[in-house]
Amino acid sequence: MAVKVHVPRKARLVRFFLHSWGKLLIALAVIALATGAAVFTYYYNRYARLVDAKLRSGPYTSTSMLFAAPKLVMLGDEGSPAEIAAYLRECNYGDARQASMGSYNLRPDAIEIFPGPESYFRQEPEVIKFSRGKVSQIISLRDNSEGTEYYLEPELITNLFDRKREKRRIVHFGDIPPIMKDAVLAAEDKRFFQHSGFDPIGILRAMLVDLKERRNAAGASTLTQQLARSVFLTQDRTWRRKIAEALMTMHLEKKLSKRQIFEYYANEIYLGRRGSFSIHGFGEAAEEYFGKDLTQITDPDEAALLAGIAQGPSLYNPFRSPDRAKGRRNTVLGMMREDGFLTQAQYEHAIAAPLEIVSESAESSAAPYFVDLVNDTLQSRFQDRDFQANSYRVYTTLDMDLQRDASAAVQVGMEEVDKQLKRRYKTYGITMPLAQCALIAMDPHTGEVKAVVGGRNYGMSQLNRVLAKRQPGSVFKPFVYTAAINTALGDNPTVFTPITNLVDEPTTFWYDNKPYEPNNFESKFYGNVTVKEALAKSLNVPTVKLAEAVGYDKVVQLARSAGMNIDIRPTPAVALGAYDVTPIEIAGAYTIFANGGIYTKPIYLERIVDQHGSSIYQSEPEHKTVLDPRVAYMMVDMMEEVLRSGTGAGVRARGFTLPAAGKTGTSHDGWFAGFTSKLLCIVWVGFDDNRVLKLDGARSALPIWTEFMKRAQRHREYRNVSPFTPPDGIVTADIDPTTGQLATPACPQHDTDVFIAGTQPVDVCRLHGGGATQVAGWAPTQPSGNTPASPSPTTSPDYHNRQQVQSIPISPEPVPPQQPKKQHKGFFGRIRDIFK
Repeated sequence: MAVKVHVPRKARLVRFFLHSWGKLLIALAVIALATGAAVFTYYYNRYARLVDAKLRSGPYTSTSMLFAAPKLVMLGDEGSPAEIAAYLRECNYGDARQASMGSYNLRPDAIEIFPGPESYFRQEPEVIKFSRGKVSQIISLRDNSEGTEYYLEPELITNLFDRKREKRRIVHFGDIPPIMKDAVLAAEDKRFFQHSGFDPIGILRAMLVDLKERRNAAGASTLTQQLARSVFLTQDRTWRRKIAEALMTMHLEKKLSKRQIFEYYANEIYLGRRGSFSIHGFGEAAEEYFGKDLTQITDPDEAALLAGIAQGPSLYNPFRSPDRAKGRRNTVLGMMREDGFLTQAQYEHAIAAPLEIVSESAESSAAPYFVDLVNDTLQSRFQDRDFQANSYRVYTTLDMDLQRDASAAVQVGMEEVDKQLKRRYKTYGITMPLAQCALIAMDPHTGEVKAVVGGRNYGMSQLNRVLAKRQPGSVFKPFVYTAAINTALGDNPTVFTPITNLVDEPTTFWYDNKPYEPNNFESKFYGNVTVKEALAKSLNVPTVKLAEAVGYDKVVQLARSAGMNIDIRPTPAVALGAYDVTPIEIAGAYTIFANGGIYTKPIYLERIVDQHGSSIYQSEPEHKTVLDPRVAYMMVDMMEEVLRSGTGAGVRARGFTLPAAGKTGTSHDGWFAGFTSKLLCIVWVGFDDNRVLKLDGARSALPIWTEFMKRAQRHREYRNVSPFTPPDGIVTADIDPTTGQLATPACPQHDTDVFIAGTQPVDVCRLHGGGATQVAGWAPTQPSGNTPASPSPTTSPDYHNRQQVQSIPISPEPVPPQQPKKQHKGFFGRIRDIFK
């Protein structure tokens, strides 16, 4: 019987590996390990280089940034150091001195500002001190000299400007409130500061949940993994992508600190859409959803909502699905309580808080229609530059305060329009269509566009209505009257003045053998009216008569000189604004009135700086003299009358009292165009399908214009508005409204009107016991012997309302020097000459 010898296991293994098969297995294992190590090293280094390159350039800096206009701070301005600090954070300033845009140091009663190498300005460091809520001192930190003003960095409109239309508002780790950090950790990665990029406990927990739910119910990705996926990779769920994600996660943990990883994540995470833009980062999300700077997010319910959206930005969009978003918010609050970030009392208070987000129509911070205008300008004027793939800094003319005012005014005004339309459509049992609106505000002297609203809701419609061609209606009429007042210059047989008489009655006009029969609003006719009264009441028939007398071609020539399109034709209909123009064309055209006869082209861009800090563009205002300043002032005076007694009187009734001039307009749509000495604004209201609005401009566009201007006057730049100043060559005269002649002390009523010197009446009212005629500075050589050319029936003088600019005394003493170019005699004056 054979004896079985027991061979130890270790000996058997040794014998096996000494055998040829064992040696082969060892060799294969070594080769596999070496190959694996080589492959790992190759791919790790490959993705490490990719990560390093991204980190060197910044994963979200290789895109253009759009900035608003700089903000001026002056002695006496109200505010606080904290408010300026919040503003500077909007401008990408940090609280660390190495910030490239600039940095600041906040003190209890002051703020120190240090512009960086990428700052718009090359200013010295300054300290702004406050006392009792106002700026008390502005001191240079370089030489301790004191100043009266300081320009703050332009505010960031949108951080990204690329093909994906992404928006970010960069924040630093120190700017993120503790409650926001707690909410993110609770919702996404509670052991973030303990693990090395992967969370085994989280993976096991997720596996157990998945087995229990029998579906992929829980995720186990850490913040580092999510950062690697969102910044450097696609969202494809393939093994190749997962391996790359793991390698990048390892390198990110090796390369960056936990604070840096958290900061990158906080700026990169996708958090939904607003209109046509996608929102990235908690900084932008805080602004879009709550209208706040991220530093102001201090309530647990707000932090939990932002953190909760990250799991499903479309699913938990608070605009589209408020109940679902609130449910997710409450889930995150529960996680925060379980992890010890909230007490039971804090949790109960937060869970009971209502979901309060800013209105979806409030897009003032984004200025999306203005951004589109800038984009169009960049694409058309700088075709050799790729603004969508390079980090240009584009400085614009936008005033963020006015932009917010414009958005608010449109919202308030369109609610009023909706109520009026609802009553009308309810009467007829028809579903009310949605009216739209456009507003553009600009500096008439520089052409800088300060605010743009191109529609009620950019998310619903990206059509920019400031560029839409529509019939301007009566806002075009001032150009007819301007052509008429222009007759005072040069050798014209007929000269029109504000008191020239026109007949308002049903009239048929013939042009190109075709009849044209305009009607007045509500078919009301007023008989004899003055030029000034016809404009104030926006009368149609007298306006066409005036255009016919002056020449339709001259009206069109003036309109084109003021920047309107070449499609305007010299026909009777041109007088009533029948040819399409855009609101922005009207804005540019009205600068000839607000800017003393000089046309100023609207501009959006102020400066462009490339990624190397070199300026590639600097704006130059485009000016063109269109009118004599005396004619421009005459028109301003007549448009002031529109606001005093005409169709624009609602401006004063609604509480706007600053010196202003303007004109209502009604076609298919409602218009209002008006200005002060500092700000010009155009408002259009109508339907996109061009159906008739059936609300005149005074009830549709005027309320929006007034609301905007009332808000604008709160800001220092637009508050101290001076009256319009007459240029040399403008005189005033007291007129008897009955005779249209110079009033005497015996006249029961005096109206003061302005004239271009030489066109004012020279006959004293005989009806009320007048005497000899003298006007200061204008004495006819032969007071009663020279008979001027007989005026036509449509040019006899009449009365209109008053504005005191310069008194013209009536004196028996002759005053030199020159003969007036034109004399307009009233009815009684002509009778007197006949008997002579």
